[in-house]
Order: sequence, then C-alpha cells, then structure tokens
Amino acid sequence: MTKIPNVAVVILNWNGRNFLESFLPSVIASTYPRLEIIVADNASTDQSIEFLKANYPTVTIIQNDQNYGFAEGYNRAISQLEFDYFILLNSDVEVSSNWIEPVIDLMESDLNIAVAQPKVLSHSKRNYFEYAGAAGGYLDVLGYPFCRGRIFDTVEEDFKQYDDPSEIFWASGAAFFIKRNYWVETGGFDPDFFAHMEEIDLCWRLKNLGYKIVLCPKSTVFHVGGGTLSAESPFKTYLNFRNNLVMLQKNLSSGNAFLIIFMRFWLDLLSLIKYLFEGKPRNAMAISKAHFYFFAHFFKNINKAGKINKSKFNAAGLYRGSIVWDYFMKKKKTFSSLKKTF
Repeated sequence: MTKIPNVAVVILNWNGRNFLESFLPSVIASTYPRLEIIVADNASTDQSIEFLKANYPTVTIIQNDQNYGFAEGYNRAISQLEFDYFILLNSDVEVSSNWIEPVIDLMESDLNIAVAQPKVLSHSKRNYFEYAGAAGGYLDVLGYPFCRGRIFDTVEEDFKQYDDPSEIFWASGAAFFIKRNYWVETGGFDPDFFAHMEEIDLCWRLKNLGYKIVLCPKSTVFHVGGGTLSAESPFKTYLNFRNNLVMLQKNLSSGNAFLIIFMRFWLDLLSLIKYLFEGKPRNAMAISKAHFYFFAHFFKNINKAGKINKSKFNAAGLYRGSIVWDYFMKKKKTFSSLKKTF
C-alpha cells in the first residue's frame, strides 16, 4: 500500500487576526487525511495568539520573538518541523475542502517536481485571476516576473484557458507547495529578502539544480491580496526593486548578470522618472534606495551567487522576449497573445 505523505499547512501571521477569523475555517475543513495546520506568528500585537488558543486549540502555534518578515519568519518556523510536504499559505487565502489532494498527487507523480501552486483567483472577483500568482509565474529575459493570467496591472478573467498542468518558472508564495527535501537542500528562503520575490528566488535556485516548478489547475484558491503592504507602498516598491536586482545577481551566470543588471538600471531609472511624473516622490526615492542597497551588499551577494550550482538550469517558464517591450510597446496584454518561445 502506498504511503500517504504527511503535510503541514504553515500560515505565517503578523497582525492578521481578521484574516484568520475569516479564512482559517476553510483551511480547517480541508479533507486531506494526514494534515497538520500550523500558524507561525511574527510577534503580532493584535491578539492573534489569544484568538487562536481560544477558538482553534487543534492548531499548532509557533511564536517568533519578533517580526522576521515573510522569508526568515517561514525559515524559523519550518526549521522546527518534519513533514513530507510544506504548504506555505497566506492568511488571506480561502481554500476549498479538497484543494490539497490534486496538488500532492501531481507532485508525487514526478520525483523531479520540487514546487507547485494551485490556480490563484481573486477573492473579490472570483472569476478573475489574482495578481499574486494567477495560473503560474514566468520570468522574462530581463528578470521581470509575470503570470499566466496577469501581466503587470492587466488581470484576465478565468475562462479555464490556462487549465493545463504545466511547468512554470515560479510558484506564488500565496499558496506554495514544496517537498521537504528540496527545502532542506536549498536552505529555504534567502532571509535578506525580508518579503517579496523570495519565492521566485527559491524557485530559480531549484531550477538551477534542474528541478521542476509546476501549476496544478485542478486545485483553486481565492486570495485577497495586499493584506500586509498595499500596491502603492514605498516600502513595497523598495523591496521589489531591491530583491529583483539581488535575485538576478545571485542566479544568473556572472557574464549575463552584468549585462542584464546594467540594462535594468536604465529601465529602473525610467520607472523612477515615471513615479516622479505621477506625483509619487517616495516611491521614486524607494528605487534609489534599492540601488544603494544593491551596491552596498554587492560582494555579499557575489558570495551567495558563488555557492549556487547553476549547471543543470531548467529553462521551462523563461520567456525569451522582453515582457516590458511586448506589453507597453506592442500592447500585448494577455498571456495567450505572447508569441515568443518559452
């Protein structure tokens, strides 16, 4: 008889009591037979722990002593756990009762699959994809991430047009399935990322080792999104631009990294000017701060890059064109309109 893998759903919480009240019941109702639900709390001050203890005594609680952010918060929690699979689930995600089974079945079918995600739809517009993940993440040649179902600010309606199980480049951190042995092999998230793009960086490191990242459309979750940082937050702008540069430096070969990062500096300058014209000087300053960070930590990240084995790179999900050019100049707003080879 085939052993059923044991699975831990790990929800990282920071002052998200309202989300726990709204969405934890759907997670509790999951039908997967060997499941433990864990809330890892980043030193919340909104009575989250008291709420959990009073209402959900079967939920395991891990309490971090401070807010370590998304990356290190998960690293510290998962280091205390031993399960076959971890599901990193945002607190603002609603799930269906059988959302786990199809993903685990798909991952068990291929030892080379390290990470998977379900289809991520919007909680408020349930027939539309959600910004953070949609039907799987991709990366263009200049390191810009986008999704099947979402390119920049254009989010598509879900007509089941992307319902084929397929390899992708990165999986959404909103509902991130990973086999324990691959988490251990890579060391988990880069703690210096704090939040944003840490899941893309981890997927890229796994792909550098030849492993697969996949979408499982038989499972669907509904994500609120923007629960911690709004889209207009200068801090979010800073994290996105900073972490993207660091991710490129770490995961590309040294020659490609130099060329692509040089090109990105000029594109980032255009983004900075755009923010100034839009009357958002704090967001423009955030891009400048991201570049200062990049140079201040240049040699530290060179050392990280040197420790990443890139000999077996799996290019599935890498877009061979520029998504910036295709979206803004060629007006290609949907994933299906893209013609370049993946």
